[in-house]
Order: sequence, then C-alpha cells, then structure tokens
Amino acid sequence: MSNDSRPRNALEALDAHLHLITRDIERWLTLFAEDAVVEFPYATGAKVPARLVGKAAIRDYFSRTPDVFKDLRFRDVRRYATTDPDLAIGEAHGSATIATTSLPYEQDYVFFVHLRDGAIIRYREYWNVAAANESFGGLSQVASAMGAK
Repeated sequence: MSNDSRPRNALEALDAHLHLITRDIERWLTLFAEDAVVEFPYATGAKVPARLVGKAAIRDYFSRTPDVFKDLRFRDVRRYATTDPDLAIGEAHGSATIATTSLPYEQDYVFFVHLRDGAIIRYREYWNVAAANESFGGLSQVASAMGAK
C-alpha cells in the first residue's frame, strides 16, 4: 500500500493499522471512513467508551495513544484472511510503557477490520481489562489517561 492509496483489502488495512497507530495518528485516521465505528466490547469494565461513532470521535479518543502508550510495539502478529476480502481478523501482543505510571503494559489483542470502498468502516478490538487495570494503576486511571468522559 502506498502512502496515498487506500488498502486493497482488509489484511492490508490491518497491517497499516498496526504500523501507523504506534507512529502517526493522523495518517492512521486516513484509513477510516467518515462514518466508521470503533468498538471495544470489553471496555465498559475500564470505564472507557465501548463504541466510537464517526471519525471525529475516533480522532478524539485515539489522539492520546502515542502519548499514553510510550514505545507501543506489536509482536506475535497473526493475520487471518476470510472469504470476504473486506474482512480480516488479527491477533497481536502489544508492549508499551504507560506514561502516567511508568509501568509496563503487556496486552493481548484480537482485531476485526471491516472495509467499505477501501476504508475501514468498522474496527472491533478485544483487550484484557485486567492487564490495563494493572498497568494504569486502576480502571479509573485508564479512563482518565484516555480522556474518557
């Protein structure tokens, strides 16, 4: 995928997501459709939004990511194509240092990426609330660090 082009399929979008979210949130946002939806099905335990609707809400929430998750890196990435080129599933282990606590963050993720016309229309991310609680020093601190209201 070139810098100016949209992903050709959901696997390319997943790869671009994992690369850009750790480096460049504005470029990462170009992967999303204006009416995209981001879902965190387990997030309610961490008092962060379980659903973000629209690019503005996604920008507002994720703009803090590089400052909160210092040196975020993904490893053990597994990508799964489906019979639908507009749907990909991925797994990865993320490691970072949480800026507010200086504690290590170790998290296992499962991602679902759905495309429409080369843009992410729905992104679903599963993550372990207990791991976030430990690294952030409490669930209320997760919400506070991510600017959740």
